[in-house]
Amino acid sequence: MARFHALPVAAVDRLTDDSVALTLTVPPELRAEYRHAPGQHLALRRLVDGAEIRRTYSICSPAPDEDGPRTLRVGVRLVEGGAFSTYALKEINVGDELEVMTPAGRFTLDPAPGMYAAIVGGSGITPVLSIVSTLLARAPKARFCLIRSDRTAASTMFLEEVADLKDRYPDRLQLVTVLSREEQQAGLPSGRLDRERLTGLLPAVLPVEQVAGWFLCGPFGLVQGAERTLRALGVPRARIHEEIFHVDAAPPAPAVTAPAHSTVTARLDGRGGTWPVQDGESLLDTVLRNRPDAPYACKGGVCGTCRAFLVTGEVRMDRNFALEREETEAGYVLACQSHPVTEKVELDFDR
Repeated sequence: MARFHALPVAAVDRLTDDSVALTLTVPPELRAEYRHAPGQHLALRRLVDGAEIRRTYSICSPAPDEDGPRTLRVGVRLVEGGAFSTYALKEINVGDELEVMTPAGRFTLDPAPGMYAAIVGGSGITPVLSIVSTLLARAPKARFCLIRSDRTAASTMFLEEVADLKDRYPDRLQLVTVLSREEQQAGLPSGRLDRERLTGLLPAVLPVEQVAGWFLCGPFGLVQGAERTLRALGVPRARIHEEIFHVDAAPPAPAVTAPAHSTVTARLDGRGGTWPVQDGESLLDTVLRNRPDAPYACKGGVCGTCRAFLVTGEVRMDRNFALEREETEAGYVLACQSHPVTEKVELDFDR
């Protein structure tokens, strides 16, 4: 079950003009709880004027051994008007304590021999950095092709870390860099990585059909275009894994009137309860009114932290950018986007 703990800040490293890396110290008694797979994320929270703000940031450090991590490192890029990212870049100092949720997320790779690839944009490099470094260290017969897109060299996050990996694994890590707003002295010409460009680029740089797993991460447009390109090139959907960092705000959803006397029964951390659903509210909001410890981070259908198994009943999700098709077919829903269609709905957050 996801839980928050106060972790001290061990380092604040400036990556670019608008991004930092935060290193957090994990005390011995919490290391087992913060053991994570490569590619998972953390939710950080703070109170602003009495209101709780949560934001999700991917772990960029390699996955730890079975004893758990001594430190955790996340990358934060400034979002215009962002309540947490502005705080991270301008106010957080070494020695401060941050409220940090235990790791979550399914954008992961279990290290194994084979060829893998990623297409990332901007801060989408963050989880992939953890995936690449863990894979190459633990699977000597694995190879990885990293295709990354950034605006300029100066805006590129973790530039030195990726270069170090390339120097350490020159024969097993292939690096393809595209800058959308700056010409490079060598390599590909500048421009966006749209579908047309990816269709010609991908077969030219690697054997697409031999890639065991594709990892797409970054802005919604890039991820969507990359997925459609891969599907058009014959890549099975099961080999494509996606994580979206930002989606434009959805238009206001039409008012949802719950069936008369609609209730949600939720099992959470081994305990259950049943509560009435108010008109228009999501199932997550209903649960939170009665169980403030219910897991969530973005409430936008992007991070997947509020994933729950639909035991009985029927729901309607407003949108879903976090669950794979296999997960929804297996019965999982995003509680933050779900509204009851039947009078009784039962969720299990523990599965």
